[in-house]
Amino acid sequence: MVNNPSEKTIARDQIRPYHRAMGHRLSKIVTRTGDAGTTGLGDGKRVAKDSARIEAIGAVDELNSVLGVLLAEPLPDSVSGCLTEVQHDLFDLGGELSIPGYEAMREAQVLRLEDAVERFNADLPPLKEFILPGGTRAASLAHVARTVCRRAERAVVRLGATEPVRECTRKYLNRLSDLLFIVARVLNRAGGAPDVLWRKDRGRS
Repeated sequence: MVNNPSEKTIARDQIRPYHRAMGHRLSKIVTRTGDAGTTGLGDGKRVAKDSARIEAIGAVDELNSVLGVLLAEPLPDSVSGCLTEVQHDLFDLGGELSIPGYEAMREAQVLRLEDAVERFNADLPPLKEFILPGGTRAASLAHVARTVCRRAERAVVRLGATEPVRECTRKYLNRLSDLLFIVARVLNRAGGAPDVLWRKDRGRS
């Protein structure tokens, strides 16, 4: 959180290159600047497209895109509203990753996910077995989003092995995968489909 005028100035100075770069990208799609295998960060620095930071940014972007596909399905208003907020959060998270040292994520965003997990889980029957990713189309897409979220989390943790990554950024992705698991169950229930239980004793006499 920005607490004093000097910190506000630093934050603005950090994000201005990002806004300038985005403005350039939005007005001119083909730039040819990445033809040599590098790409620009929000602060203007160029890095390899297969660097740990770009892998993390790309995984978060893919996660947001998968959520977009899920949101194209007919969903309960409570779920669509929650996931739309998540998409905005992921844009914040991607912006933070694109500018080393810039802080966009807040602990309040993590707490909002925890509250959503509790709220959605409250009306679900307790699980006594593992479940398979399936059921309705919407629930299956939520499971796809969950697995992509786990991959994004691994990419961010991998980045944190060599560069600073904030705790609330890691925590957000960890909580989000939990939420998406619960959302998949909610969507199966809303669609009239039961959880697809893993049958551990199948094939045994």
